[in-house]
Amino acid sequence: MTMTSTPGNAHPLRNPCLILVFALALAGCGEPPTTLDPGTDLVLRGGRIYTVDDRRSWAQAVAVDHGRIVYVGSDAGVAAFIGSTTEVVELSGRMVLPGFQDSHIHPISSGVEAAACDLNGLAGVAQYRAAINAYASANPDAPWILGGGWSMSVFGPGATPSRRILDEIVPNRPVYLSSQDGHTAWVNTVALELAGIDRNTPDPADGRIDRDPVTGEAIGSLQEGAMDLVASLIPPNTPQQNLAGLLYATRMLNSLGITAMQDAAVSPESLATYAEAERTGQLTLRVVTALRWDRGRDRSQLNELISLREQYRSRLIDTGSVKIMQDGVMENYTAAMLEPYLLPDGTRGIPMIDPQELKRIVSELDGAGFQVHFHAIGDAAIRQSLDAVEQARIDNGERGNRHHISHLQLIDPADIPRFRELDVVANFQPLWAFADLYITELTLPFIGEQRARWLYPIRSVLDSGATVAFGSDWSVSSPNPFEQIETAVLRKDALNGDDVPFIPEERIDLASAIAAFTINAAFVNRLEQETGSVEAGKFADLIVLDQNLFDVAPEAISDTRVLLTLLQGRPVYGSLNLQTTLR
Repeated sequence: MTMTSTPGNAHPLRNPCLILVFALALAGCGEPPTTLDPGTDLVLRGGRIYTVDDRRSWAQAVAVDHGRIVYVGSDAGVAAFIGSTTEVVELSGRMVLPGFQDSHIHPISSGVEAAACDLNGLAGVAQYRAAINAYASANPDAPWILGGGWSMSVFGPGATPSRRILDEIVPNRPVYLSSQDGHTAWVNTVALELAGIDRNTPDPADGRIDRDPVTGEAIGSLQEGAMDLVASLIPPNTPQQNLAGLLYATRMLNSLGITAMQDAAVSPESLATYAEAERTGQLTLRVVTALRWDRGRDRSQLNELISLREQYRSRLIDTGSVKIMQDGVMENYTAAMLEPYLLPDGTRGIPMIDPQELKRIVSELDGAGFQVHFHAIGDAAIRQSLDAVEQARIDNGERGNRHHISHLQLIDPADIPRFRELDVVANFQPLWAFADLYITELTLPFIGEQRARWLYPIRSVLDSGATVAFGSDWSVSSPNPFEQIETAVLRKDALNGDDVPFIPEERIDLASAIAAFTINAAFVNRLEQETGSVEAGKFADLIVLDQNLFDVAPEAISDTRVLLTLLQGRPVYGSLNLQTTLR
């Protein structure tokens, strides 16, 4: 990597290149020489620094200059980098990691949702009623009641909430509330009437209007593509709303130690929001934006995606990924399956894009230099996505675009070796890998025991030699990496303490879980040469924790708090004075 220094700054300890050379020279000497002023910008010493380098080595100290790491090693060695202007952080034995990177997240929409009618974390219909009523009463002039976060498990198999509940609370304004996973909309009668949805409205090819089995009338839940029948009528967010949502998200993510992320579905409006945040100095993490592939349009949209990629690429924003939704979710039977669900109608779900057309799309995206970020939950959708990547390699050769498939709820075991063979990254959301109600009530009864063995097979994919990265899919689930790491290690609920692990043979070790949130996620984000590990030459995207993850019981990992988050050596959360940080 080529490292640059500030023009005109010739002092050897203010030039990152010479600092690195100097540090390497020290490695062959005995005691380090006397400190040469003015030293580096920042030194962290006296810690337990887990570097996540190739050797998974540990260190005591790090020196940072001009936003880059220039030394990683012992407390004795770092003394040479301390000058009269160096800010020294005494770690007092605390753990340091490279900043976490979330490989699949929805920060802007989740931040906007948090300011709307937010149903996340509420328990049951009674609490939903109270929250919706409170929000509607507090916003009497809002033309629509918007929000989401309701749990599909509250409404039983198929997740079909009734419009009648909403009609009782908000009878005169349209209501649109998305489910926690974003694949179902709960709407009231006014919203259905505005969209012209009645018993004669056909289901779209990529979705379903849930209907009363006797009358055929829409009951108020819209699955997948049917959501757009109402969503297309909703006034768009203002730029101010989007920016406020992003800033809410970035503050929270920084507090959790996240310094980079891949936004899993962005629009031109989202790109403008990121650009504005960066322009005003408010973007406090690195962003890869997965541009939405519109499955309702043909392949001519590729030129528009290329134009957006060039327009919005910047120092903190990488616009080189494209998101393709290939299926839905198991809970509403829209995840695409190789074998039918255990239902009377024998449905196999909904492949959102014809598999042969998917091959053509992916080949063209790959040829244009895009990374493809697939949503694939069912085993059929996963196979179709792998087949498309295989075709792209046949057409274009091995271009190293780091395609990745997210979610991966059910993988046919025959397809597991293909991730490594095709250089496809397995992008799991590990917080889903325990037996919650979505699994026990909405999934297991409809797929059977034999297939259930291959739900979230993280260990098997790792053992195959494939690269595994982690993401949260917030606001679908918590963005807290520590909760996700604990679940991956134990296959238990990180917050409520299950006694029995879910498919225990798929548990992974702590080091692998950390790598999935750091260096492997950096690889997906094309940042591994700059971030993802604590090594000289890389950006100082670092976090300080209140406990060493390797020293605590696995059940305590989720209790971990971040004390300090640095982006390029600059605090974006917490204080450099750790002595005053609340423990």
